[in-house]
Amino acid sequence: MGRIPGMETTRPVTNTTTCTNPRCTCVPCTCDDCRCGSARLGDLERKVMEVLWTEPGGALRGRLVADRLPEYAYTTVATVLDRLSRKGQVRRTTENRVHLYAAIGTAGDHAARMMREALETAHDPADALTQFVAGMPTGQLDTLRKALAVRP
Repeated sequence: MGRIPGMETTRPVTNTTTCTNPRCTCVPCTCDDCRCGSARLGDLERKVMEVLWTEPGGALRGRLVADRLPEYAYTTVATVLDRLSRKGQVRRTTENRVHLYAAIGTAGDHAARMMREALETAHDPADALTQFVAGMPTGQLDTLRKALAVRP
């Protein structure tokens, strides 16, 4: 991810070209390969990812993903799989001229990326985080406390 406006960063500027990502939040963009906003999923992208997340570590043929979403044409699902691959959400491999797709990470990894992107684009990240934590149910707060306790 890139730099948050108004927040200091220790990362050197390495990108010397103009960023063409319309979801980029960097001013100026400092990403080598800008993927700002790539965690956001459209409705069909989310459905495709949910199919892939049911196969952790396994790869599925594009046809099998489409078969699990019968309300959509195979070509539509194939286009979405290609888009998700470009966004860095899906890994595509080819085996005997057949494309196989696997989710990069879990549904939990994706949720964490979404939360980080939301904080990175917030006008006041500290206030956003404070408000987020204030609205958490007790069970989630307990999980957060445990996670913070083991963090180095």
